[in-house]
Amino acid sequence: MTRIRIVAGSVTLEAELEDTPTARAILDALPCESSASTWGDEVYFEVGVDAKLEPDARQVVDPGTVCYWVQGKSLAIPFGPTPVSQGDECRLVTRVNVVGRTLGDPTLLRSVRDGDAIRVEVER
Repeated sequence: MTRIRIVAGSVTLEAELEDTPTARAILDALPCESSASTWGDEVYFEVGVDAKLEPDARQVVDPGTVCYWVQGKSLAIPFGPTPVSQGDECRLVTRVNVVGRTLGDPTLLRSVRDGDAIRVEVER
């Protein structure tokens, strides 16, 4: 697994990316800068990567899962319920490719606001 660092507004989170086709494409695109969007308890942002939906794509994930949203060409990190969740689950708007997991407390992302600058880089 490869570690990345995500800096969003005043929040810094580390994450581990799995060895999947989508995760490898994301690593090839790093470092990247984007601007944050929020949707319920989810932060997402464009990363400029083209990928196809993988066979194990899913819509409901654990808090802190690093997801790739194919239609939005974005990384999405849910940390609680979204507008389409049933109960307390982390449900994304569509099925997504799971590419990794945040290390530490993903609820720190609650302080990120729409438009905040985000930088993603490989942890050295």
